[in-house]
Amino acid sequence: MKKQRYFYAGITVGVVVILALQFVFIGVTGAKNFLSNFGVIEETVNIEREVEFSNSEYENFEVKVKDVLEHLDTYYYEGVDTDALYEEAIRGIVASVGDPYTSYFTTLEYESFLEKMHGSYEGIGVVVSYGESEDEVIVVAPFKDSPGEKAGMKPGDRIVAVDNVDIIGMSLDKVVERIKGEKSTEVIITVVREEERIDISIIRDVIEIPTIEYELKEGDIGYILMSGFDLITEDQFKNALKELEKDGQKGLIIDLRNNPGGYLHIVHAIVDELIEKGNLVVYTEDKHGNREELFTESRNSFDKPLVILVNGNSASASEILAGAVKDHEKGVIVGETTFGKGLVQRTFDLDDGSAIKVTVSRYYTPDGYYIHGIGIEPDIVIPYDSESETDNQLDEAIKIITEMINE
Repeated sequence: MKKQRYFYAGITVGVVVILALQFVFIGVTGAKNFLSNFGVIEETVNIEREVEFSNSEYENFEVKVKDVLEHLDTYYYEGVDTDALYEEAIRGIVASVGDPYTSYFTTLEYESFLEKMHGSYEGIGVVVSYGESEDEVIVVAPFKDSPGEKAGMKPGDRIVAVDNVDIIGMSLDKVVERIKGEKSTEVIITVVREEERIDISIIRDVIEIPTIEYELKEGDIGYILMSGFDLITEDQFKNALKELEKDGQKGLIIDLRNNPGGYLHIVHAIVDELIEKGNLVVYTEDKHGNREELFTESRNSFDKPLVILVNGNSASASEILAGAVKDHEKGVIVGETTFGKGLVQRTFDLDDGSAIKVTVSRYYTPDGYYIHGIGIEPDIVIPYDSESETDNQLDEAIKIITEMINE
């Protein structure tokens, strides 16, 4: 079995951070919180805008805020961090619209968010986490061929210093901040491995965050696992498809389970590789009734059996891909009903480097289905069996595509 991998994930103690990048990834408290900051996102924009308030509205608001601040400053029993007050006030204004996908990013949060969505950063390419307590940071795993791996970092290494500065008890984001840095610069990571203290010199580089894992399974079945729709996902997907074709795949399974989505234009590009030119991929409508349509543009078309594997955490861009394949009868959708996020967000830069992410429109599948709160029903429903010794959904998907190939 020939196997190529772009994806390497590690989750320990519920917190995973890639060195030189702390994900503003969305924590999971049920599926809704898992997708609260992720989804179909259009390009970041910075536009000139004017918000109209009546004089009385603005004056009343200004007076009330000033009154509240004066009371806090005068009577709160400790000192008041006014910067924090302002940030949380803005966060509250944005949150007050009542949409879980509309949110505010501080400058640092926005930088981390953009790093994640761009899919690359400058660092050493190592996944780290807290250890048995938050007083220690351990290496979960280095990315394949990353500077960290090449320098000799290993899973289980306990990081105790960065550039000779003791980090014991330091928060994970502060450790990451010390390790991140510009390409071609050196960082010295001190680790403890089997009670031996080791200094490891690493030259930072540009790290691409893997979003694709692929392999040729038995029976010449291609398999692509997608963890997101980031900016680098398009090239990784095209490369995976190309390599699987070289290896002689007779059919393809695209696994979108637990994929929370990403950029709209990236899922458009991926559907473009699968469905004939001139077919509607998705359309959106805003509150003014303005409709935008996206069609396949490439001459590429996948002409072999295709299965899309989904579950309840397949959302947003994942649902656009599954919806297009289903509506155009290009393949078979297998698994469980998807999450049901039919909204599009757009980020708007603010002058100080912060940003707001705003839900701007609804999207519809090619046949006109608005799947928000409903999801996409698979053609073949296969509930996940947590007690199975193997991945029963993937096993069934392989059986289904094998039958399709043999037909």
